Amino acid sequence: MFNIMELCFLLLLVSLSLAQALTSPQDISALKAFKASIKPSSIPSWSCLGSWDFTTDPCATPRRTHFVCGVTCSPDATRVTQITLDPAGYSGQLNPLVSQLTQLTTLDLSDNYFFGPIPSSISSLRSLQSLTLKSNSFSGSIPDSVTSLKSLETLDLSHNSLSGPLPKTLNSLSSLRRLDLSYNKITGFLPKLPYNLLELAVRGNSLSGYISKSSFDGLTQLEVVELSENSLTGTLEAWFFLLPSLQQVDLANNSFTRVEISKPPGGNGELVAVNLGFNKIEGNAPANFTDYPLLSSLSLRYNRLHGVIPLEYSKKKSLRRLFLDGNFFIGKPPSEFFASDTSFSGSLGDNCLQGCPGTSQLCKPSQKSYAVCKQAYGGKPRS
Repeated sequence: MFNIMELCFLLLLVSLSLAQALTSPQDISALKAFKASIKPSSIPSWSCLGSWDFTTDPCATPRRTHFVCGVTCSPDATRVTQITLDPAGYSGQLNPLVSQLTQLTTLDLSDNYFFGPIPSSISSLRSLQSLTLKSNSFSGSIPDSVTSLKSLETLDLSHNSLSGPLPKTLNSLSSLRRLDLSYNKITGFLPKLPYNLLELAVRGNSLSGYISKSSFDGLTQLEVVELSENSLTGTLEAWFFLLPSLQQVDLANNSFTRVEISKPPGGNGELVAVNLGFNKIEGNAPANFTDYPLLSSLSLRYNRLHGVIPLEYSKKKSLRRLFLDGNFFIGKPPSEFFASDTSFSGSLGDNCLQGCPGTSQLCKPSQKSYAVCKQAYGGKPRS
């Protein structure tokens, strides 16, 4: 009799543990809708989604044959907390019912063939910390509702076909640390940015206008700014390079016409690398870049700079890479560039320089013709 009661008790414990391991019906229906929105022909049998068989519980363990990857559950096995798909070539749309996965912290669909709009219902994912949809074919505008995701720390929508302006309330993403919207079709101006941002990348879009101080106001932690390959214009003002944590700047391939540089307070700037190549920057080369103690790489190539190369560039010990090619510099380049013990790299070619040693890699490609240089200076260029 005792053995029968003991067995019944054990069976009760097992049944209770199984009940506790059941995934929320709300999450199961969301996962079913998610998979149903993907073309069956694009789901290989060996893939993560190929193992999503709803005859078993998604959060049940061990996962030997079903739900072997792509889904992570909470410790009590009741809620889905992560969807991280493999790059298996899935093609389909992101089902709006994904919003039912209210405990989701990570959604990563990168390197697949998802298309169509990003559903506005994604704003229901209040626990979401990382949204990575890069390298797909999402289109339409970035829904304004995305900015209500207060827990979001990483937003990567790069390499899609998203268009239209950036959400005006982008700064509402108060936890956001990394934002990458590169290589889309985004237009308009930069709005006010989230104040906790560390990295900003919006390369290869159609942003226009000038860089406004109001967009970057209060961004004391910003380290990386990558806005190359856009249509940004105007003057890069001194305040921009004085952002206290700024280390890497890539604004190449825009239409900036002027740069203002001020000495960092106390000479303690964090700036390490600056790329302003392929713009329309005029005037003399800004010597004040050398006031930044950690600067190791500077590119001003293919602009409209005139005058002599600042001597400060050659005396800056931390500066290891300098690209000044494709401008209209005159005179003789500083001899320190060609010292036998230098570890300098870069280019001074395609200018109007005199006495740039043809044997030095720094002087390649060759200088502009006399006629081109004469025209650039409205007469004979000064030596």
